[in-house]
Amino acid sequence: MVRRLLAQKPSVLKAEILPTYSPNARYFDCLKNAWTYAAVAAILQAMHPKQLQIAHFTYPLPPQRIAQFPLAERHDAKLLLYKKGQLSHSVFNQLHVHLPEDACLVYNNSKVIEARLLFQKPSGGKVEIFMLEPAHADVAAGMQATAGIDCWCIVGGLAKWKGNDTLTQTFTTPTGDAIELRARLLQRGSDVHLVRFDWDPPELCFAELLHAVGHLPIPPYLQRAAQASDAERYQTVYAQSWGSVAAPTAGLHFTPTVLQNLKDANFGQVWVTLHVGAGTFKPVKATHIADHSMHAEYIDVSVQALAQLATQTCVIPVGTTSMRTLESLYWMGLKAHQRPNATMQQLCITQWEIYDDAALLNAELSAADALHALMEWMKRENFDRLVCKTQIMIAPGYVFKICKGLITNFHQPQSTLLLLIAALLGPSWKAVYDYALQNDFRFLSYGDSSLLLP
Repeated sequence: MVRRLLAQKPSVLKAEILPTYSPNARYFDCLKNAWTYAAVAAILQAMHPKQLQIAHFTYPLPPQRIAQFPLAERHDAKLLLYKKGQLSHSVFNQLHVHLPEDACLVYNNSKVIEARLLFQKPSGGKVEIFMLEPAHADVAAGMQATAGIDCWCIVGGLAKWKGNDTLTQTFTTPTGDAIELRARLLQRGSDVHLVRFDWDPPELCFAELLHAVGHLPIPPYLQRAAQASDAERYQTVYAQSWGSVAAPTAGLHFTPTVLQNLKDANFGQVWVTLHVGAGTFKPVKATHIADHSMHAEYIDVSVQALAQLATQTCVIPVGTTSMRTLESLYWMGLKAHQRPNATMQQLCITQWEIYDDAALLNAELSAADALHALMEWMKRENFDRLVCKTQIMIAPGYVFKICKGLITNFHQPQSTLLLLIAALLGPSWKAVYDYALQNDFRFLSYGDSSLLLP
């Protein structure tokens, strides 16, 4: 109906509405031909995600429902099932029974790095540095840096760190080797600071250094120190690429048994990488979503993965990070289709452009064609991997281009992750969360899982 209105009144609607809405059909079922164009314009304007109030996306989460530790066996977690509005539940090790027969699962194989670095000054003062990401390289390249690297960091105890001081700490590894790590504050920011790290022995790469001397950054809402068991359980069994500072937690329930069951049932599988940033824990403090700055994260996807995805019709991401990767790939492909000479930087997705850019909104390109356009762009540029940043905001009003469902945990109230769930399910997200609360599901990173098939 929206497209028919646009065709009838292009001069008014395209100029006034297209820059400010995303045409998700289910939000416009209420529109009738008898409505005036002014009323239609007002409703479409109101549907822009910028106008959403985060207070409408909350629910009561008792502290005792937050899982402090994982279950003894990963795949024993509960699995909530939402299929076309119907709710029930099962156990995660039965996932293969409940998937659509043509489903292709997309996994994020990023690996959590030990990003917390603890220093003690000679005076006794303690400084904690939380490494967020390399400042001058993508995450994968930064993890391979040797001798030294500049990084964006959060610093605890910043007042104790004088501008010209170099923090030095000597660590002894379990094998008895000594590692000296030095940190120098290059630039102070309001929340994030630029820090220079140097180390000996210099031949160690940054990932090896962090693994040797750093601490695992478990979620702050657990309100406990990391334990030895977290080193294994806060990683997926298929994690490969170092770079995340938070786990892609939907994947924590998968075990070799679950993966084998899925393989035996002939479900497709594709591997992508999105290095999860600390912004995944960033609360939405603004009243309106327009005033919230969405965090940017690196994705790393091979041309082979794109080729696999282009043949699939029922793509189901494992986790919100895989979903953000997949939907970003569509828009990157559309950009490559529209602008064949675009640079890698120009393909990156910013927070609001997919809602505000009329050229993107007006385009009609299938998911397969967008992915093929992206592969053609990579071929011209002689890239076998796409390494690019995305700041995509998926919120109610968004129209999904690739994803047909989602496997995910239960997310914090008033978070961008809950907005993503609401975008997928519409108002039914409330019924899903009410069901989970009423049926003793465990919440957040170490909690239970859900299979959402709208």
